[in-house]
Amino acid sequence: MTARRSYWLNWVYALPALIMIAVVNVVPMGQTFWWSSGFGRLSSDSRLWGVLRNTTMFTFFAVSAELVLGLAIALLLAQKFYGRGFVRAAVLIPWALPTAVMAMAWRWIFNADYGVLGDIFYKFHLSSSPNIPWLASPGLAFFSCVLADVWKTTPFMAILLMSGLAAIPSELYEAALMDGAGTWRRFWMITFPMLKPTIAVAVIFRAIQTFGIFDLIWVLTGGGPGGKTQTIALYVYDVVFRYQELGYGCTLTLVMATALISFSTIFMLLLRPKSS
Repeated sequence: MTARRSYWLNWVYALPALIMIAVVNVVPMGQTFWWSSGFGRLSSDSRLWGVLRNTTMFTFFAVSAELVLGLAIALLLAQKFYGRGFVRAAVLIPWALPTAVMAMAWRWIFNADYGVLGDIFYKFHLSSSPNIPWLASPGLAFFSCVLADVWKTTPFMAILLMSGLAAIPSELYEAALMDGAGTWRRFWMITFPMLKPTIAVAVIFRAIQTFGIFDLIWVLTGGGPGGKTQTIALYVYDVVFRYQELGYGCTLTLVMATALISFSTIFMLLLRPKSS
């Protein structure tokens, strides 16, 4: 078989998958552009700017915490110790749970009347009462949503970072030890620089997911209290299904996509390797 014939045969094999991708992704994207309307309304929509602020803050705090905790867990699980396989499997449990089911469990934990978290705070003298309004107070509701999301998705971040750690040659650490480099110096001179591409992929992937979060916050707070935890995805849902404004909902979806593309581009530029 000639190389040219093999090339076209590969495309024939890939054609069904490409058609499916076009139907599932490209067609809805085209419909979103076609149906979008009300772009002039964006600048005067005061609720939109509050929602974007909530979404950006939620994404920043959640992804930052997941990165720090995920890196710490990845570094720990990269070490050799007895029972490491069991611990690695156990770490995956929060990530494997369905988000809606996990969010319902967190609603019980955050319940102001009989939630276990308020009771723990009270017993450790961190609160004067066990009845803490975790989901009824604006500031506490935001913190509660971030905490639940971090608990859910930190294992995923750890898995991605562990794959990056596994690709770092052990010879680099051996050479650094021979030069007398300590733990922190090895981390900043070897681990972190070589882990940057993996960190970039993990952060961008998680930021895209977090920026578009819907189910977790919908179950926990529904966007309340007073819209303080409402994200752009919940706002689009309200606009389309509650107010029946499909055109403006499509416009908001394009705003959301533009924000994500801008963030991804900026982050990739910040973490790109410096030219020698």
